[in-house]
Amino acid sequence: MAKAKPKFKVSETDGVTVITLADQRILDELSISAIGNELAERVAQAPVPKMVIDFRNVTNMSSSALGMLITLHKRIREANGQLRLCNIQPTIEEVFKITRLNEIFQIYKSQDDAVDSIE
Repeated sequence: MAKAKPKFKVSETDGVTVITLADQRILDELSISAIGNELAERVAQAPVPKMVIDFRNVTNMSSSALGMLITLHKRIREANGQLRLCNIQPTIEEVFKITRLNEIFQIYKSQDDAVDSIE
């Protein structure tokens, strides 16, 4: 059986967990659920979660993926942590604006800016 391709790459910068999503398209429920569960586990393990999600590779995502991000944001906030998003493609950024999620999430142009914004 072939090993599943990782859905994201994890790195650490200045005490901030940086998640770089790997897939161009985050559309199917299984992938979204797997990403959501793994990120939720990381949040649960951190005393005060500090996370940046980098969308540099993502060109398409479903409303279920947005729901997963909202749930993740809520969990991080409940743990007194901080979540930032960065490198969002213009088409996806438009969806954030239409749904007014850009008012909930702090979105940055670059990963460096997102990491630097976390206290």
